[in-house]
Amino acid sequence: MRQYDVVVIGGGIHGVGVAQAAAAAGHSALLLEKKALAAGTSGRSSKLIHGGLRYLETGQFRLVREGLEERRILLRIAPDLVELKAFFLPLYRTARRKVWQLRTGLALYAALGGLRPDCRFESVPRRNWTRLDGLETAGLLKVFRYFDAQTDDALLTRAVMESAQSLGAELAMPAEFLNAQVRDDEVIARYAAPEREIECSARALVNAAGPWIDSVARRISPSPAPRAVDLIQGTHILLPDPLQQGIYYVENPRDGRAVFVMPRGANTLLGTTESVFHGSPDEVAPLSWETDYLLTVLRHYFPRYQDFDAAGVLESWAGLRVLPAGKEAAFRRSRETILDVDNRRRPRVLSIYGGKLTTYRATAGRVLARLSPSLPERTLHADTARLPLRVP
Repeated sequence: MRQYDVVVIGGGIHGVGVAQAAAAAGHSALLLEKKALAAGTSGRSSKLIHGGLRYLETGQFRLVREGLEERRILLRIAPDLVELKAFFLPLYRTARRKVWQLRTGLALYAALGGLRPDCRFESVPRRNWTRLDGLETAGLLKVFRYFDAQTDDALLTRAVMESAQSLGAELAMPAEFLNAQVRDDEVIARYAAPEREIECSARALVNAAGPWIDSVARRISPSPAPRAVDLIQGTHILLPDPLQQGIYYVENPRDGRAVFVMPRGANTLLGTTESVFHGSPDEVAPLSWETDYLLTVLRHYFPRYQDFDAAGVLESWAGLRVLPAGKEAAFRRSRETILDVDNRRRPRVLSIYGGKLTTYRATAGRVLARLSPSLPERTLHADTARLPLRVP
């Protein structure tokens, strides 16, 4: 029976991030993925590497600071995967926020990013408004320009896994986690590989299954105590005709939700929605009302799309994020990543609830820190903040 320091369940960005962090720290690591890397939420995001400007409204300053720092690191170590982009934030006479509020928020965003050149913002002169991809100018009071970054989430996930493998981590795929028995000094895990079942032992087991986290937890004995969470569905749609100037951060005029309109290769990507999902994560799919919701926002801000309807959508996809359960709207809930460990003196099982694409590396570092009492001392192989990530 193979023995590992860490076994990770789930090949999304957090799973591969933990595998990379463990291998970089000198630990033996195995990652189990049922289908394909980034087959779930990590391949269905808004493709953004950002601090989260809108999180300032809910006072999540630590999360924003961390996101901006991780953005800085990723721009340096993955220049072919993460690209700085101009973001345009228009403010209209009918908007709920005032000009001074947006200016204050952007100033705070820049300060939390260390006032680096890539964190600064400016007002777009009125004479240049007509160059902004046909943005509606009636009632327009101000347009701010700031910077964040864009990526290919699935490619980034695969690049992190390749980095982990180069450091000695192993990938079992396709491999379905079957069950695990937690003991005082180890975890015995069983998984199904093609045509056979395999048993291995680990000093620590990490549940990074994203929206499947509870399904995985039920197969662990004794089972970790469940968290009160909601699965939140977010849909994106892909349209023909790319934007030329950058990414637009707008809001639905009815409910104030943030929506991004952004170039995506030769097309335009629009997203996302947020609604509580009930059912199996395997069955998540875009809903017709979500497409209508996004197209309504698009037509509101870009009049050239007035006659565009759902028949013209090239592609759509839906993903699920894990958020704390609550009665308030999903976009007002905390985006903090929750790490749950068992109550042993030397923890054997850790579950990752939630998390952001941008901060996967920082999350992985915290996972290893929480598991350190259970892991042997090893020789450090590398610093993930300096490891180059290359297009797979």
